[in-house]
Amino acid sequence: MILKHTVILLLSVSLSACMNFSIPEGIYFRGEYEGKDNKQPGQKNNIEQNIKQNEEQIDKDFLLDPQYFNVVKEVNGNKMIENPANILVMLNKEFSLPESYVPANLVVPNVEFSFGDEDVPKRYLREEAARALEELFALAEQNGIELFAVSGYRSYSRQQEIFNAEKENKGVEKALQAVALPGKSEHQTGLAIDVISRGVGLKEEFSETKEGKWVKENAHRAGFIIRYPKGKESITGYQYEPWHLRYVGKEKAAVIYENNLTLEEYFQKVKKI
Repeated sequence: MILKHTVILLLSVSLSACMNFSIPEGIYFRGEYEGKDNKQPGQKNNIEQNIKQNEEQIDKDFLLDPQYFNVVKEVNGNKMIENPANILVMLNKEFSLPESYVPANLVVPNVEFSFGDEDVPKRYLREEAARALEELFALAEQNGIELFAVSGYRSYSRQQEIFNAEKENKGVEKALQAVALPGKSEHQTGLAIDVISRGVGLKEEFSETKEGKWVKENAHRAGFIIRYPKGKESITGYQYEPWHLRYVGKEKAAVIYENNLTLEEYFQKVKKI
């Protein structure tokens, strides 16, 4: 205790005796500056600037809740999706749906179908997608555009029949480019719908019609994307299908549309919150 008081006393005397004494910048005495910011001039501003830049680099459009990512389990060499009801489920040649999966809330959208009033499975969509399709058709009508729905929900077994028929007609290689294998078709999710115009069926020529052009530029307004766009075949694994719409919700559809992305590219960019 005696030594401590002696040091303090000597320090006090030394400081009072040295009129030109200056404390090096950044050094402070406990008590006098305690609790104050002791960063050197400019250092604090630099830190705040770095924090601001990091915040600006995080694009909120590409932050996504974990529930929207595929939950996958490998079964017999296949990547099986365990959360198929996910509205953003990414289904392609890499991932598969269980053979038994049937969406729980399938309803018939109140829109015109190319095959009339026949009550068949392809008339159905998941309720959220069905309401969105009604909105899309209403927007189209307001703009003088006439659309027809062709095919919505499709079961695993029905997809098998379609693939077998395509394989028999065009061979395996071409069939794989045009038709999804059973369990890998978006139609099984109840979130996909094919649309056409009067006089033009499921053909690439649909993209050249005024209806096809309108769909390309406006589908996102109701929450849909062109799932297999032109020029992205190597990414999606499928040929260009201007008629194939996939529901993802308005917010995500706008981001995908504005950034010219496929669903695969979108998931490459997003980060879990």
